[in-house]
Amino acid sequence: MTGELIDTNILTRFFVGDNPGQHKKAEKIFREAEMGKRKLRLTALVAAEAVYVLESFYKRQRQEIAEFLQVFISQKWLAVENRKIMQNIWPWYLQGFHFVDSFLLAWGKANNERILSFDKKLMRAIAR
Repeated sequence: MTGELIDTNILTRFFVGDNPGQHKKAEKIFREAEMGKRKLRLTALVAAEAVYVLESFYKRQRQEIAEFLQVFISQKWLAVENRKIMQNIWPWYLQGFHFVDSFLLAWGKANNERILSFDKKLMRAIAR
């Protein structure tokens, strides 16, 4: 069985449910993966785009987005690129950092790597 990459629209339609037909198809895809009939992969890039779309277009609150994605990326039937990092970004994201900055903070901490940036808010977070 070959793997399948989840696109942003599958994730957002599942979360938002604004298109009932596509929501049902997304549910079916995830149910099949849970039963072992599919091998799904979520990339950090798609997660970042999903966060952006949910915040900007759908006007969803950060808490709601974080709760959804925390549960989603913890599913054992889902292969998640950089799962450990993805699981550790949410405290920064909920403090108001952009998803990508939150990812960088979690990456730097997990891999003991410095972040280089002109973003003063980001650099203050690193200094903590």
